[in-house]
Amino acid sequence: MEEMMLLNDSNGAARRSLRAAAIGNALEWFDWTLYGLFSSSLAESLFKKTDPHSALLSVLAVFAGGFVARPIGGWLFGKIGDVFGRKTTLVITMSTLAASSIAMALIPAYENVGLLASALLLVFRLIQGLAHGGESGVSYTYITEIAPARRRGLWSSSVYVSVTVGVMAATALAALISSTLSREAMNAYGWRLGFAVGGLLGLYALFLRRSAVESEIFEDVKREQEHETRRLTPQQMLRVSLNIIMICAAANATYYSWFTFAPSVAISRGMNASVAYTISLFSQALCLIWLPLAGWMSDRYGRKVTIVVWGIAVVILTYPISIMIGNDPRTFLVAQILGLAAWSIITSIYPAVLAEQVPTYARARGVGLVTSISVAIFGGTAPYLNAYTASTSHQHAYIVYVMVLGAFAILAGLTIHETAGVEISDIDARFEHETAMKLQLGEGKGYRTSEQP
Repeated sequence: MEEMMLLNDSNGAARRSLRAAAIGNALEWFDWTLYGLFSSSLAESLFKKTDPHSALLSVLAVFAGGFVARPIGGWLFGKIGDVFGRKTTLVITMSTLAASSIAMALIPAYENVGLLASALLLVFRLIQGLAHGGESGVSYTYITEIAPARRRGLWSSSVYVSVTVGVMAATALAALISSTLSREAMNAYGWRLGFAVGGLLGLYALFLRRSAVESEIFEDVKREQEHETRRLTPQQMLRVSLNIIMICAAANATYYSWFTFAPSVAISRGMNASVAYTISLFSQALCLIWLPLAGWMSDRYGRKVTIVVWGIAVVILTYPISIMIGNDPRTFLVAQILGLAAWSIITSIYPAVLAEQVPTYARARGVGLVTSISVAIFGGTAPYLNAYTASTSHQHAYIVYVMVLGAFAILAGLTIHETAGVEISDIDARFEHETAMKLQLGEGKGYRTSEQP
């Protein structure tokens, strides 16, 4: 009976921690998404107005610049997470995100301080990118480690359910503000209201995260590392990096092309802003229903088949979705529904399948660093490449590019180990076995060393 009570207490603590992490994810992505939604207003307020197209491209360049900081944040906060704990790191990243959002809301207009306005936007976006890179990797790691093995895909889907809720909240706020204020008021102060709200909500998420518990597998491995120092071999690092990048690439490019910046593209092509945001909001609501189902199916049918199906969907759907994002609300709605339905297949398991590629002692660093590099290369550049190729009448090049990334996802699904239902400790044991074999062959010397005499 006592053991049963302890088990129930443990499960209850894990669920409370899951809720705290999920709410934090929602507010994190609320802040992150506002930049894309308010990109046209940022261009008007913080950059020179003589060439609106150039100003928008500059805003997108700063958007991509924020991703430059993500790999640094992924490594830095991942290191903190692997040494001091997942919970501590999530509190630090949420504090940084909330502060950077409030700072963005207070940037003076270009007409008042000139280039300083553009420079401050870049600085705060870099800080936001730094925290976002650490937040994502450690959050994926944390939820994967506290989840039951047979329901890890379902629990993993909660990350992007909360992400979608955060994006929906940001989209709803953008729709409300844009429908209430004039275009001049939006450009002057409307976008500032969004960032201010995001920063204040981030403080609430910070309060919730302080009550979360640390993952048990991390505590166990930390105790073991008091006696041993373990590192991945070069071969393992290469394999882990390639697996994660092949899984991430198409997911990142399509997220920012089909999801975050799709309303802005439709608006730039003549669609009413409020209509574009409302359609996007409706599509995201459907996505909330599909995400948990896709996560459950990955637990039942496996990660490998899920990733292959996702890659095939990217190859098939990229062209029709690209040509349907325009000024017609009906085709835009179809494009959003198709894109988000396909995107949900991979993102339902995204945190789990990435974390399952790395052993516990290096998980936060590995996932944080490699995913941030992948996001920077394939996600941060996606809106700029899409806009640039469209402005030069070579959008077909971008379409082919995304389809190739989908082909890499198929390759990843065919080559990775199946991890659905596998205990985290068994994943660690596989890496331990590989390292032991290398040591026996004299190829892994120095990658696991004892600190005992």
